[in-house]
Amino acid sequence: MLTVHHLENSRSQRLLWLLEELGVPHEIQRYPRDPKTLLAPPSLRKVHPLGKSPVITDGDLTLAESGAIIEYVLERYGQGRLAPPPGSAARRRLSYWLHYAEGSLMPLLVMKLVFAQVEKARAPFFVRPLIKAIVRNVNRAWLDRELRSHLGYLEAELTRSAWFAGDEFTAADIQMSFPVEAAFARGDAASGYPGLRAWLERIRARPAYRRALEKGGPYQVLPG
Repeated sequence: MLTVHHLENSRSQRLLWLLEELGVPHEIQRYPRDPKTLLAPPSLRKVHPLGKSPVITDGDLTLAESGAIIEYVLERYGQGRLAPPPGSAARRRLSYWLHYAEGSLMPLLVMKLVFAQVEKARAPFFVRPLIKAIVRNVNRAWLDRELRSHLGYLEAELTRSAWFAGDEFTAADIQMSFPVEAAFARGDAASGYPGLRAWLERIRARPAYRRALEKGGPYQVLPG
């Protein structure tokens, strides 16, 4: 039986959604975050040495990394669903978005979260102004600009087609859901980007998306 080791408020939520879309039987092993650090519990290290989520186990297989897991599930259980035909332009777009989500967009959002936590961290009163100034300057001079560039890029892509890999909903949309939701949760897309907002509304209206939320428990992308 395929098991999703599901950390609350994490990327593993989209794997539950993928399995619901495909109708793949699975079990869910839930892990709470530490209420103070928001990190995964040590018990996840018993599943994978890095102690991160998402992780799946399927028989003797233990597999981490969202993109790799999605590719495995599509190959093992997809039966051609949620993936364009091999060799097609749409299939290449699917592969691109599977890598782009975690390789290009999520690092920026993680940095945004880290800087927000640094700014809130306890520090001697005489150091706080310096910390705030550094965070503010990094955000203004580089990080916010990069995020606007990426969100503008995604907005333009969704003028080409209704979904990220083409005219049909695919696993690319599932993979892209977490970083886009994270951007909206942190206010980086609070104004503008109507195409992205409409796309979010479409994915959230899918029955499988809502079933995955019911099975995975409360889900709120961690704000900065």
